[in-house]
Amino acid sequence: MKKIIFTEKAPAPIGPYNQAVLKGNTLYTSGQIAIDPASGELITDSIEAETEQVMQNMKAVLAAAEMTFENVVKTTIFIMDMNDFAKINAVYGSYFNEKNAPARETVQVAGLPKNVNVEISMIAIL
Repeated sequence: MKKIIFTEKAPAPIGPYNQAVLKGNTLYTSGQIAIDPASGELITDSIEAETEQVMQNMKAVLAAAEMTFENVVKTTIFIMDMNDFAKINAVYGSYFNEKNAPARETVQVAGLPKNVNVEISMIAIL
């Protein structure tokens, strides 16, 4: 059986998907973008602010599944411009301990939902 994970502290899905699905001890998250769940507004003041909102949204989804970034084993980062990688990586990296950071890939894409600059998804294990 799978358990659907939902929290009002992260943006609500805007299509036929859920914020995350827990199957056994494994959590699969949907990609998060920089939508402020309180206001519904996109945070695009800077790539750092955008990435910070993405990570806060992901933190809320993990918490709803009773997990933290310590449980994350794999992340995927989708970015519009590889020139933003260092700034995105600095914010992203502040959420992890380098000694036990998850596996990761970073992919430059042609487009993302709502024309955002960064989207991040994760897999976590209890």
